[in-house]
Amino acid sequence: MTDITERAGGCLCGQVRFTVRHGGEVHVCHCSLCRKATGGPMLGVVCDGEPVFDDASPVGIYHSSEQGERGFCLRCGSQLYFRHTPDNAYAFTAGTFDDQSPMVMTEEIYIKDKPGFYDFANETRRFSQDVDSDIIPRQG
Repeated sequence: MTDITERAGGCLCGQVRFTVRHGGEVHVCHCSLCRKATGGPMLGVVCDGEPVFDDASPVGIYHSSEQGERGFCLRCGSQLYFRHTPDNAYAFTAGTFDDQSPMVMTEEIYIKDKPGFYDFANETRRFSQDVDSDIIPRQG
């Protein structure tokens, strides 16, 4: 895995620009809320600390659950991040980063919620619910 580095990204229309620190690990969430929000599994990059926005005014926030909120661009609708509110942890969607070359998919959560019409070939750590749950061995 790459070292934690500052990386930039933004939304589809360019109205929102941000900088975060991360190491390039992509975590996949298969829960129903993420699938509804993104149209598929959420490919998220867990960040080290809080993001820095060039201008946060075009960022809308939707409180999607008791434990989380989702940030999106008010202009183009691009989903930007999921923030786990109890510990203020951010996971930005992998596709919003300008340079995606150092990214590696390493983990899948809520694997029991994954519908049968897709599956990833990557070897990942797989969890039945969240990262505190028991690991489900890779089938395959």
